[in-house]
Amino acid sequence: MITGVFGTTITPYMFFWQTSQEVEEENKKGLIQDGKPSIGWRHIHAMRKDNNIGMIISEFTTWCIILVGGTVLHSAHITDINTAADAAKALEPLVQSFPNSGMISKIIFAIGIIGLGLLAVPVLSGSASYAVSEALSWNASLDLKFTKAKGFYMVIIISTLIGLCMNFIGINPVKVLVYTAVLNGVAAVPLLFLIIRISASEHIMGEFKSRWLSKSLLWATFFFMTAASVAMFFTI
Repeated sequence: MITGVFGTTITPYMFFWQTSQEVEEENKKGLIQDGKPSIGWRHIHAMRKDNNIGMIISEFTTWCIILVGGTVLHSAHITDINTAADAAKALEPLVQSFPNSGMISKIIFAIGIIGLGLLAVPVLSGSASYAVSEALSWNASLDLKFTKAKGFYMVIIISTLIGLCMNFIGINPVKVLVYTAVLNGVAAVPLLFLIIRISASEHIMGEFKSRWLSKSLLWATFFFMTAASVAMFFTI
């Protein structure tokens, strides 16, 4: 579970989705000339600010989920959640003291699940498509029409359909999410190592190469995630 928590926090899809989106935005603004970005520290600070705000909100949300799961579900000896509906029923007692609490909790949870799906599905399927398309040298961009990037869009379509089919063939979606998070935690380790080496290279990054604080945090993250993955394999 520790490896899974790491895998949901530092996920490989961020490496592909976010970087690809940054490149597309730079292309739109005409900041890439002859395949090389022409950006300044103002642009770097904007990206850093964007990252910091996103991660603070993300980690606050994660902490709230863990806190509610631990104090409400675990205290009530509910340790086997198979569907989103199970989670909704388990959380319903939280607001029983309010008028119409059952209906309110169901509506709030439903809105949250729908919103999460609308946010996660395009990001997860899109990141998979970016990774596959870049590995196979296909055109990869959400700005391109289907006829210009058929392989890219087909990966998105197929991966979305696979996820949809899981609901109808008896696969436990919660367990799939856990196993996926664990796989992400393991896969992130070599990717982090590559990012550390690339970000510290003056030949690649020029004046924007990592300073001591970034390198220290990256190496610490790498060693913690490596230790979690190795410990997981030894304790299975």
